[in-house]
Amino acid sequence: METLLIVDDDLSLLESLKMHFEDSQEEESPRFQVVTATSAQAALRAAQDAPPSLVILDMMLPDRNGLDIIPDMKAACGDAPIVIVTAYHDMETTIRAMKSGAFDYIHKPFSDPAALDLVVGRALSVRRLSRRAAQVSPDSGAAKLGDIVGTSPAMQALVKEIGKVAGTVRATVLITGESGTGKELIARVIHNYSYDEPKPFIGINCSAIVDTLLESELFGHEKGAFTGATSTKFGKFEVAEDGTVFLDEIGDMSLMLQAKLLRVLQEREFERVGGVKRIPLKARVIAATHRDVREEVAQGRFREDLYQRLKVITLHIPPLRERREDIPALVQHLLEHVNQKLHKRVTRVPPEVLEHLKALPWRGNVRELGNVLERAVVHATGDVLLGETLPPLESRATPPPPPRDAASDNPAQFPTLDEMERVHILRALELARGHKGRTCELLGISRPTLERKLQKYGVADLRTSDRE
Repeated sequence: METLLIVDDDLSLLESLKMHFEDSQEEESPRFQVVTATSAQAALRAAQDAPPSLVILDMMLPDRNGLDIIPDMKAACGDAPIVIVTAYHDMETTIRAMKSGAFDYIHKPFSDPAALDLVVGRALSVRRLSRRAAQVSPDSGAAKLGDIVGTSPAMQALVKEIGKVAGTVRATVLITGESGTGKELIARVIHNYSYDEPKPFIGINCSAIVDTLLESELFGHEKGAFTGATSTKFGKFEVAEDGTVFLDEIGDMSLMLQAKLLRVLQEREFERVGGVKRIPLKARVIAATHRDVREEVAQGRFREDLYQRLKVITLHIPPLRERREDIPALVQHLLEHVNQKLHKRVTRVPPEVLEHLKALPWRGNVRELGNVLERAVVHATGDVLLGETLPPLESRATPPPPPRDAASDNPAQFPTLDEMERVHILRALELARGHKGRTCELLGISRPTLERKLQKYGVADLRTSDRE
């Protein structure tokens, strides 16, 4: 419900306008809450007590001229449009009113209240668009299929799937893959190929915002919904309109918010925090996570019903180490962006440097490759990418076999695969000094897989660190 502040010393006109706007309805609910004032002082006090969505301001008031209080009114009302009404028709006053920041300038008496309704509706629409534009993070550019680099079978299959997904603008999509594989890029490509005209793409990282704020970010909130909610806020689902909401790292979302998100996806509508009005969800939802969602479901950290709702269409991005044949093309593609960013011209990559790049483990995937290339370009003095600026290769030497003795020929003394794996995991934990995140990197496995193996081999109670 929008709040209108009407300021006029004509009591009969004030009352008629109040009744007119209070009778206005939207979807069988009152559209406006109307606050009135008969003087400049009362108007400013009312605006401070309850910041309005729009102000209808009379030009001539008993204590001050309407033009004079526009700056004070804008300071009190923020981005609320101010519509000036007056019985005077001189051009100079009109120009001064518009220059002072008035949204529009109309004359009274009103021959038809519909004319005022038109101005009010247009002013509120502009305010909503302005607020939504302010909440949308700057787009990094229209992602194209050409930005997905790779001729490996896995990437070619992924591109085909994207083509199919783009034709279903309402189907929910779940994108999985390790950190740095380019999940947001895939989401943007799907979005940009799904519509013939530009639509909003609204992204939010679910792991970067605490639960108490994430709910407000997703659904918005009404003024006064909680301490600090001094005005109505549009949530991501509302700002996206009929575009796309991208929920990155949804695997880190709390179970409480998972339940609310499930309800939104099932009913295709939501409420702002502290509100009662049902707002339809028009946007497509694309979610992404680096976690093994099936493992998270098995461990009770992710709702199975939400997982089933999200995975209507599932796209998996393979890690870079599983498609090393794509590295040469990725290097050329990323170098173009790095050169443009750093204003350099490093264009030549010697074969031995390319082989070095292909041999690196790339636990950070394409993101890590981009960072490595950027660092190398910074240190390059000419147009050649130098090998000494790249990370060193890891030792792949295998430990020498133990000395043979009579016992070694006894099959009963031969270690099992489980025993060897347990020793290998303990060695990785020792090298990582108990840091589970680095242990996963050394072993090339996911965090849930490591936790499962620690429990399996009875080493879950070792002194380890939960830092990522």
